Amino acid sequence: MLIFAIDDEPKMLRLLHKAIVKAAPDAKVKDYALGTEAITAIENEGLMPDVVFSDIRMPKLDGLQLAIKLKTLVPDTKIVFVTGYGEYALEAFRVHAHGYLMKPVEPEHIRRELDYMLPRPALSSEKLRVQCFGKFEVFYLGKPLQFERLQTKELLAYLIDQNGASCTSSEIAAVIWDDETEIKVLTHRLRNLVADLRTTLKRIGQEDIIIKSGRTIAVNRAMIDCDYYRMLDGDMDAVNSFCGEYMTQYTWATLTEGKLHFLNQK
Repeated sequence: MLIFAIDDEPKMLRLLHKAIVKAAPDAKVKDYALGTEAITAIENEGLMPDVVFSDIRMPKLDGLQLAIKLKTLVPDTKIVFVTGYGEYALEAFRVHAHGYLMKPVEPEHIRRELDYMLPRPALSSEKLRVQCFGKFEVFYLGKPLQFERLQTKELLAYLIDQNGASCTSSEIAAVIWDDETEIKVLTHRLRNLVADLRTTLKRIGQEDIIIKSGRTIAVNRAMIDCDYYRMLDGDMDAVNSFCGEYMTQYTWATLTEGKLHFLNQK
């Protein structure tokens, strides 16, 4: 692993270097006093850092400008800001930083950030993959899952939106058929949708995703690979992939979309 340490203050750069070496003794660490020096090393020496730990307030090229430049030159590089100023946190995440540490940085802080970046165990190829950002889509073995009815897909979308919480029939019916009032008719329709959803999932061996208990229904969150869930769990790649749109085909999803906007700005 190649790590860049960047800080225009010599003392801070030495402390950052020591913290990185202690946290990742097997890594190769290159120190730079300026962001421009790091860019030159990438462009002229062909260096491809895996991770960059950088100060924000620096002359010539500040950390935020550096991050934008790095995203162009080495898009896979992870960027973590190390600074004494907390007010830049929002700007940091707007340029898709993977972390934000306050000085003085400790080796355990560096180790924690690196652990977040380590490749995660490969997901089972048989795990249902759900895309919530943008349009809601469902994939199995790399192919879109086919639903007999559009409202069956919407039912699954709502259950996923509820993040594993149990939902009652009346709650779901009010969301999917918000212009209807006859509860007996709605309950019958919903019963058919639930049966259709279970049949669809059973066809691919994933029927255990649905948890039915009495008059409530939920999804087994652990059985789903979902960008929304990964964002809630703090996965920075998922956080950075959220561009402001969530389940765009469903009007009821705007409430969660608003919450995600707030989370993305914290």
